[in-house]
Amino acid sequence: MRSNEKKFQTIISKNTFYFHNPEFEEKYEGYINSVKETLLNLKNEIVTDGLRKEIISNLIVENEDGLAALLALTGLSNEFFKRLITVIRVVDDEKLSKLTYKSEWSQIKANKNVSEWGDSKIQTLIRTNESFRKGLVNIFFEGATIPFLRRTIPLFELKKLSISKLQFDENSLIDTLIRYKEKGSYSGNKENNAETVIAKLLNKLEMDFETGDLNELVNNEFDKKRTMDFIIPNRANPQIIIESSFLATTSSGQGDKAKTEISVAALIKKHYPDAKFIGFVDGIGWYVRKQDLQRMVTAFDDVFTFHETEMFRFSKMLNETLK
Repeated sequence: MRSNEKKFQTIISKNTFYFHNPEFEEKYEGYINSVKETLLNLKNEIVTDGLRKEIISNLIVENEDGLAALLALTGLSNEFFKRLITVIRVVDDEKLSKLTYKSEWSQIKANKNVSEWGDSKIQTLIRTNESFRKGLVNIFFEGATIPFLRRTIPLFELKKLSISKLQFDENSLIDTLIRYKEKGSYSGNKENNAETVIAKLLNKLEMDFETGDLNELVNNEFDKKRTMDFIIPNRANPQIIIESSFLATTSSGQGDKAKTEISVAALIKKHYPDAKFIGFVDGIGWYVRKQDLQRMVTAFDDVFTFHETEMFRFSKMLNETLK
């Protein structure tokens, strides 16, 4: 067996820095070029004939890379686009349903666990269901005018649903480039975390809180403990312990997360029987994984969302508990 020093030097001296598969690179460049040519042809058609919904509809139904080109033009990621379709399917909003012809392509029973549609399912519906296709086109043209979407979609994403982008307006294209570049920073910014909302409310109410590990769990359950999002008023004498889970995506790991919270809840009840364990559980990710959600909520003494009425109820709970 080689020494650790030799293994270390192997990584340093033989490092390839950036892995790339030449065969894949060539194949993917072909895809990129196809999307680019699709956009150039679209631009020429719009310049010649003007922007019409029929042009966009034909683009996504006749061109294999049409939808990808449309998303690139507007700056919407494929992941966010699929989340948006899921929201349209599960939400009962009259104006949104009318705009998207929802009744013609989606019938979901109340409280049914909804699985997110994959790319192939969406592409198939685009080709075979005219109402679905027309509804998607309407979202790109008029989505930003729907009150529900204005309230629900972050402004950073809502700005991408703009007719000026479909018209290849120079300022809009620059806007798309900037949003592409800043997406990572925007998503990772601490001020954009759901936990920041809780912290601001606690500060407004002038309530002391800490984050980190609970003392008794460190001393007695070190291999099972986990960092708490909020401990009120402090780690030495917790009265309210808060965990926040806002998920805008879905994943198989949500079931594991629910199991983890249930395990943590058992430890808290064991070592801090008088403390309340509170969960903020919100987001489309939980909404469409109802089986995982049902397990998740059993971990907490009470749960809240970031809805305005829920934040008021949370404030009332804090005052009643800590008075």
